[in-house]
Amino acid sequence: MMDTVRRGSVVEPQSGLPSPSTRHPLLSPDSHMDVQGYKWVRWRLWLCRLAAVLSLGVLLIVFHWRPRLAVLARCCSCPLALADILLIRDSFGQQHVVEVLTEEMDSSSLEMVVELEENEWRDTVQLHKEEKTLLRYYLFKGLRYIWLGRKGAFCRVSVLNEDWTCNDVYGFQKGLSHLEQSLRRCLYGPNLIDVQVKSYVKLLFEEVLNPFYVFQVFSITLWIVDNYYYYAICIFIISILSIGISLYEIRKQSVTLRNMARLVTNVTIRRNSGVEELVSSEELAPGDCLIIPQEGLLLPCDAALLAGECLVNESMLTGESVPVLKTPLLASEGRYSSDTERRHTLFCGTQLIQAKGGGPGGSGAVAVVTSTGFFTAKGNLVSSILYPHPTDFRFYQDSAKFLLILGFVAFVGTIYSFVVLFKSGVTWLELVVMSLDVVTIAVPPALSAAITTGTIYAQRRLKSQGVFCISPPRINICGKVSLFCFDKTGTLTEDGMDVWGVMEGGPAGFSELVPDPRLLHTGPMLSGLACCHTVTLLQGQPLGDPLELKMVESTGWTLHEPEGDGNVLDAEFGGHRVLAVLRPPNQQPQAQGASTCEAVAIVQRFPFSSALQRMSVVTVARGRCSALAFMKGSPEMVASLCRAETVPGQFSSKLHSFSSEGLRVLALAYKPVDGNADLRTIERGEVEKDMQFLGLMIMKNLVKPESAQVINMLRLAQLRSVMVTGDNILTAVNVAKSCGMVGFDDKVIFVNATPHTAQSIPTLRFSLEDRGEVITQGLYQGGFDYHLAINGKSFAALCDHFPEYLPKVLLRATVFARMAPDQKTQLVKELQKLNYKVGMCGDGANDCGALRAADVGVSLSEAEASVASPFTSKTENISCVPLLIREGRCSLVTSFSLFRYMASYSLIQLCAVLTLYTVRTRMSDMQFLVCDFFLVTTLAIVMGRGGPSDKLDPSRPSASLLSLPVLGSLFIHTCVIVLGQLAVLFITTSQDWSVKRYVPINSTRIGADNLPNMEDTSVFALSGFQYIIMAVVVTKGYPHKKPLYYNWIFLCVLLILFALMTWLVLNPGPVLKILKLYDFSDMNFKMLLIALAALNFLICFFVEVLIDLGILNCLRLLRGRRESKKPYKRLNILLSESPSWPPLNQTLSPRDYTVIQFS
Repeated sequence: MMDTVRRGSVVEPQSGLPSPSTRHPLLSPDSHMDVQGYKWVRWRLWLCRLAAVLSLGVLLIVFHWRPRLAVLARCCSCPLALADILLIRDSFGQQHVVEVLTEEMDSSSLEMVVELEENEWRDTVQLHKEEKTLLRYYLFKGLRYIWLGRKGAFCRVSVLNEDWTCNDVYGFQKGLSHLEQSLRRCLYGPNLIDVQVKSYVKLLFEEVLNPFYVFQVFSITLWIVDNYYYYAICIFIISILSIGISLYEIRKQSVTLRNMARLVTNVTIRRNSGVEELVSSEELAPGDCLIIPQEGLLLPCDAALLAGECLVNESMLTGESVPVLKTPLLASEGRYSSDTERRHTLFCGTQLIQAKGGGPGGSGAVAVVTSTGFFTAKGNLVSSILYPHPTDFRFYQDSAKFLLILGFVAFVGTIYSFVVLFKSGVTWLELVVMSLDVVTIAVPPALSAAITTGTIYAQRRLKSQGVFCISPPRINICGKVSLFCFDKTGTLTEDGMDVWGVMEGGPAGFSELVPDPRLLHTGPMLSGLACCHTVTLLQGQPLGDPLELKMVESTGWTLHEPEGDGNVLDAEFGGHRVLAVLRPPNQQPQAQGASTCEAVAIVQRFPFSSALQRMSVVTVARGRCSALAFMKGSPEMVASLCRAETVPGQFSSKLHSFSSEGLRVLALAYKPVDGNADLRTIERGEVEKDMQFLGLMIMKNLVKPESAQVINMLRLAQLRSVMVTGDNILTAVNVAKSCGMVGFDDKVIFVNATPHTAQSIPTLRFSLEDRGEVITQGLYQGGFDYHLAINGKSFAALCDHFPEYLPKVLLRATVFARMAPDQKTQLVKELQKLNYKVGMCGDGANDCGALRAADVGVSLSEAEASVASPFTSKTENISCVPLLIREGRCSLVTSFSLFRYMASYSLIQLCAVLTLYTVRTRMSDMQFLVCDFFLVTTLAIVMGRGGPSDKLDPSRPSASLLSLPVLGSLFIHTCVIVLGQLAVLFITTSQDWSVKRYVPINSTRIGADNLPNMEDTSVFALSGFQYIIMAVVVTKGYPHKKPLYYNWIFLCVLLILFALMTWLVLNPGPVLKILKLYDFSDMNFKMLLIALAALNFLICFFVEVLIDLGILNCLRLLRGRRESKKPYKRLNILLSESPSWPPLNQTLSPRDYTVIQFS
């Protein structure tokens, strides 16, 4: 079965899999990859080998840098089915070369597959029906892609089980046979998240072939030929030290990551014969039935829980410190997805604290392996660390372009030096060597390394303040954040809540508010509050969601869990399998005439789901056959699932009243269930319908004291703050007002969008918050500040049916309520489309997708480095946000300063060398050493140490190296530098000495043979001062960094180096011969040199001040005013000029609107 297509694509599973690899909110989205197939051509291989020998290995280096060229040179295009080599272009445009691997399948495996139903596996193993059965696959970023002939493409191996239903998963509960398990292990590969730790020899080879070090080798060779022995030796020693440190750090990081990622342990699995075997976790494959011990374990794979309950710590993946209770998956014909069935899925790398209710004697649990290796949640997160997405940040893009500019300068300088040296009559060897020497000066090889110095210092400062970073390039991006999204509960508000009161409701209306649930009459409401939760016990202590803990505590009931096999409790409660028992207090204050409470047993749990906005339990009383189902969740959702006649008429007004006061409101409902049915297998959909409304529980959630301060700080810095929460929209608006996101006098406009239904068309309406006001003109024109508020349902309808309104709503919306986790992620991406640099701050698993999608994601977690986001803060409030932004701005400004300084250093030295070439001389070996090491390197290391400013300024630092101020200042400073060096050369050659006159250079010699001489000494002295001058000039302080004097180490180094250069000019003494300097006897001339350096400093400093004040902006007036390139800025102008926006109290349909267009 061969495919004739030469070009294909990697087929990504489009549906939910038993692996979080495609749908899990923590992980990267699917990426389409374009794949081309190639096969080896023998004569091309030999030709390339010959060319490599003739080029002395240069061709191999080029192939190492550009693997695509190696493939094109050695191979020819062919169908994917025949390919030996694949050329892959990912969704980011990056190209990768991978080798197609083959693995022989056992003949018995083929027979096994034939017995299975018709599916994709058969294509896999029947591709080559020859003497051997071969599996063809390749590995890309840790993931295994296998060849499927029917699809004519390589597919992720996880596509083989993408159609598993929940019933299919239950079908594996009996276990796999040895033969079937062997086949699956062969297809899926070993269950390992194996981070390759390369040997020092291989790392050395790869590091030396880095373009930076290749350029260093070229430079060192050139300097040795040019007799710069000392300088070449020093550069060689430093390069060796740099390589050694780099190799050590790379290997250390690889070992650390491998130790974190690699997990091999012994686990118990069940065979189809019923026998339980102890095997290595490396041998696990999807479909294996895993027996989890009562004491739990560190899970080595992703698995669906089928029997029992597990208490799991998922902080490593989500940053959520509260353990999560996992319950068994429900059997159904629905497709299994780890995303939708998150509460029933155990993820790799998480710690199972305890398991119960699934094994013999009521201990342990049973699960089925759904994903292994890099297809697990942990595997994909490790992959995201190993293979991070390319950073789309202008600063990094411009730095590469800037190197091209310096390369052009080097080219011009090389031509000039060639012409000058040719006229001087040097030998051809000297001509080539001295001309190429200009290239090593104009393009500093340390440029790319120098700009990371600021980031390294910022990372250290952040770590000292409890903020950990796993993606250092993101620190610079923090400096450009223009909008920050905040989760509400646990982020802006306290984690814990206090029960404010309970209000029972029914057809007749609501009762009076009961402040203490203990005062409730015995009945369904009290029982619902006591048992509708997922609180569990660990060593006798209750664990669970803080809200649920408060709810149970407020009732006074106590939680008990079965001990041993639980048969005693099962018998006590009608023979049902009991998960937990809630018992009332012995002394319970009750209203007069209330009956005595009875213990209630929980026999089935349906955990809370953010997408469903509810949870439910099924309970039975002691000895009874009847059962009751209780449901708890958002009031709107609970009311929609209740019989209409049981919901009080005042439901909406009461909810509006409580939510407007910022109170957290939950609703409860119940209904009787047939106790004779099998309650362990009852479906959630059957339980959560036709409920009877019980009432409302109101909780007070206080805003953290730091929240208002931070929001105000961001507002003063003109940074937008947005709330993204799963709570009620009115509660969210109240919290937004409490923390300062929305001013108390600002207008709040609710955006209500409805989707298309069989009875109605989509509608969109903007409704002003009810304050009894009437607005008769545009809000902007009326001088009103306003904010839009929208909930998750309206957001979905807006995206689907009113996409032309979406950017305008995003520009003005401050509150996004009732947002599901995937909607939070979508919101971040939509904001990024408007060219916002988006930050996201959250504390739980529901925010993980948004945290990873944002340009800057901050997780509030006790974990030192949660992989849920690039940044993790141990501080339990949002005070880390302004800290991050300040450090980002400081790092970005420092990176700019270092980049400009290294470029200025190259231009200063280039000007000095070309000037001296013109007069037939050059700098000595030791002079280069003093400039490059004692001056430039020392300054570059310490100038990045300056810390961030204490305040956030409204302006943001530029991220463009190719902007007018940067290029303009560099050009002007270069002109001043050139004029300074030419001036000192002119003064030197025209000076009438008091003791002896000017001594001209010997015209019969050239280069170092003319040392020492007056011209070289003068130019060297001034250029030395210029290195110090430019370090001061380009080091920016206000408003994003602390002033220069706070960086006392840098200040001390400046003073020491200034004193050193002054000493070399005035009285060098014994170092004259070492540096090959000319001994000027005239002190007046020496003072004149220092005066010229001082004048140079004043001019450069004055020019830089004028540029900072915007003097170059006048040049922009010549081209006329241009629109901003950022869509959100252009749209903001258009909306502010539109009197009809927003269209208040109008019902809009997809065809009934006025579009404000922008391009």
